[in-house]
Amino acid sequence: IFAAIGNGDIIYMAIKRKTKLKPAELMTLNLAIFDLGISVAGKPFFVVSSLAHRWLFGWYGCCLYGWGSFFFGCGSLCTMTVVSFDRYLKICHMRYGFWIERHHAMLSLLLVWLYAAFWATMPLVGWGSYAPEPFGTSCTLNWRLAQTSAASQSFILTILVFCLILPAGIIIFSYSRIIVKVKSSRKEISRFNKCDNNSHDVLEIKLTKVAMLICAGFFIAWLPYAIVSVVSAFGKPDSVPIPVSVIPTLLAKSSPMYNPIIYQLIAWKCSCAKSSRLKVFNRMKEHYPPRYKAPVMRKQAFLNHSHRAQWAQVKQTFKQTLMQKYAGLNINTAIK
Repeated sequence: IFAAIGNGDIIYMAIKRKTKLKPAELMTLNLAIFDLGISVAGKPFFVVSSLAHRWLFGWYGCCLYGWGSFFFGCGSLCTMTVVSFDRYLKICHMRYGFWIERHHAMLSLLLVWLYAAFWATMPLVGWGSYAPEPFGTSCTLNWRLAQTSAASQSFILTILVFCLILPAGIIIFSYSRIIVKVKSSRKEISRFNKCDNNSHDVLEIKLTKVAMLICAGFFIAWLPYAIVSVVSAFGKPDSVPIPVSVIPTLLAKSSPMYNPIIYQLIAWKCSCAKSSRLKVFNRMKEHYPPRYKAPVMRKQAFLNHSHRAQWAQVKQTFKQTLMQKYAGLNINTAIK
């Protein structure tokens, strides 16, 4: 419930300003959509089956549940991979990072959806399969079939490479390079914090910190489940006791809840920093009142009136000079 409310609120706030969303915000919106899918598409089936102590929705329901869990989980990880690479370009290669616009982000996210849908659909067409978990109240990939089927074993190895190791490698590479870059330019970063002209770079670094926290939360939630699944696929039969397999599964299913908490903590921290700066500014105003300055409109009106008076005086003087010089002529003829 908390994950659905938190991610739903993020999506609602993004839709309200959909025409103004930047590429990084589009990626955050996509991540919230995948997390909402995990919490809405799968959690009700799991909760109802847990209350009945068995899977209640048949074989087709198991396949649908397994497809949704794999699709949204893989999409979430791939979205974080795109976010990490975007942060890497923005921080370490700014000349390329500034080229990334909305249509680039939209194309990247479309590829993420197609990529996740491809791998989630493979078990439905015969390469691998979905099956109930050992504790029997939810469904996932049939990890244990890898011990008896060469096709299932090849599928498990393939998705481990392309849906876990490769995205995790890109994420680790991107953020490690960012950390090295920030450490090597510490003096420059400290100057950014003091200079208003480089506020864009400070914003990019803050966005990178948020993305790193999100990725860390995802790996903390899913790595134990991945380890238990690999042991179940390639270890000895019944090498993982059923009570042990429940804890990583529950931890993985709680992953959609972490991102809204991270967003709220960052927003609360920023609002506290702004309020503290405002309090300091007001305290300075009380101790050091500014000198009186004439209002801009009043000053401008005074200058306009002064100019008009001087110009009227110049015209009157010129007119008198002409009348003295051309005393016998009409004043209009004299001016011509």
